[in-house]
Amino acid sequence: MGTEGMDEASNMKVVLKHYITGSAQETDMLLTAGTMKLKAPKDSNAVVLKNLFLSCDPDMIFKMTGHKREHCDPYTLGSPLTGYGVGKVLDSANPDFAVDDLVWGITGWEEYSLISDTKYLMKIQRTDVPLSYYTGILGMPGMTAYVGFYEHCTPKKGDYVFVSGACGAVGQLLGQFAKLHGCHVVGCAGNPDTVDLLKKKFGFDDAFNYRQEPDYDATLKKYCSEGIDVYFDIVGGKMLDAVLLNLRPHGRVVMCGMISQYHLEHPDGILNLPSMVTKEAQIQGYLSVNYYHLYPKFLEIILPLIKESKVAYVEDVADGLETAPKVLVGIINGLNIGKKVVAVDHH
Repeated sequence: MGTEGMDEASNMKVVLKHYITGSAQETDMLLTAGTMKLKAPKDSNAVVLKNLFLSCDPDMIFKMTGHKREHCDPYTLGSPLTGYGVGKVLDSANPDFAVDDLVWGITGWEEYSLISDTKYLMKIQRTDVPLSYYTGILGMPGMTAYVGFYEHCTPKKGDYVFVSGACGAVGQLLGQFAKLHGCHVVGCAGNPDTVDLLKKKFGFDDAFNYRQEPDYDATLKKYCSEGIDVYFDIVGGKMLDAVLLNLRPHGRVVMCGMISQYHLEHPDGILNLPSMVTKEAQIQGYLSVNYYHLYPKFLEIILPLIKESKVAYVEDVADGLETAPKVLVGIINGLNIGKKVVAVDHH
């Protein structure tokens, strides 16, 4: 339905009913109807967006627990969830954005959003690639992989690289960056299909299904028999602990997430830290949002790689806002194959 000339529209949204303990369930969220004024208040610097695509990202689960941490507040109960998305500007009181501009950044899990704080919105200049890519390879996950690999992993040709959560939007790209750099790359994922994808589609040298491995230390000794120079950590927990035993001298652990820990009341302890001393290794965590000044440089690198098919990218797109709760719960359970995206309207 067009919105031209309309001052108000019905607005379906996904809201959080209560804070969660343990694993998130679909029933923790509610799809509800409201209305939205389609005009940005004068002098507000705000924009009104029609949301097109929403990104499902693991750290959203952490915001559902009600816990506060340094860089993000928990969700407000009864309000729409927020996360990365792609939208079209319907109205603007902000000189940096015009009507019909396409943008990506933080938006609401709803059909329309009033964005008052636009510092995390980026204008989309290139539309010769699918718009949904700006939730993944050309958005926050792509930047996360780029910054992690090129700014923090200090990779050398021939390095042995291990990636956990390797079939998600960040892991699939980081593994390919490492291959392009001349590294030997092993990944782990949560089901046989994604393990196949890592080897056949993304070019990993080897991969395993972590759910079928009772002893991570033994598994890493098998699949990473030369040891690990670079561990790109997306999951944390017991896998991280096992990696510490398998690092090579001067190994690097670069952390962008801890999917396995977000829903735990008491996170897993890390027992093997003495290895960091004897191996003179490093651990580095980072937030990609602090590197967005590098976004133009990232696009210069990634767009030609996409055009020349030198990187593969797999999306898993669900149709309709009503699918969003199920999809978000699914990524924590490893049910996605590639980057999970919700198309707000049915195609």
